[in-house]
Amino acid sequence: MHDWPALKPGEIPTPDLVAAWKALCMAPTERIPLWAAHWLVHGHDGRALRTLAGLSGTDSGEVHDILRDALADCHTSIPDSDTAAAQTAFTQLAQLHIDGTASEEWIVNKVDHILAQTGYRSSVISLPLGQLYYLFDEWGAGWGRTIPKLRAEVRHACAAQLSAYPKPSVTAPPLRHS
Repeated sequence: MHDWPALKPGEIPTPDLVAAWKALCMAPTERIPLWAAHWLVHGHDGRALRTLAGLSGTDSGEVHDILRDALADCHTSIPDSDTAAAQTAFTQLAQLHIDGTASEEWIVNKVDHILAQTGYRSSVISLPLGQLYYLFDEWGAGWGRTIPKLRAEVRHACAAQLSAYPKPSVTAPPLRHS
């Protein structure tokens, strides 16, 4: 997860995306307090969220101990299934690719990583991006389809993921003035 590219310059992952990463055991602990601080600036509030924003991120146990409550302060919960978490993560991956932030090969590597985290659960494989599970071994192995054909398959799967599960618009709650 630590090589997850920037969403867009200056964009902070949503609480929903961080909750999905947490469910998939892929949340980059060292970044979460900074993101929590941004969520506060964008109008979310709560004791746990403020506590999380004040942490350094160097103690992963400390971050994970408060994360569930901090996400609740953002009206978000950690998905209760691997499939729901993967759906959120896959939709973000597809958007990264469509936005030109992530290459096809990087997408295949991340999909494989998420599938491994979920034990290659059939419900996760059935998601549009989950259908790429077999490309990991084929990519660069010297057998199978050409790289252009593999890239086209990834582009098609990303489009299908976004069609099936459109990324919610990122709107921050209004800032409160004291």
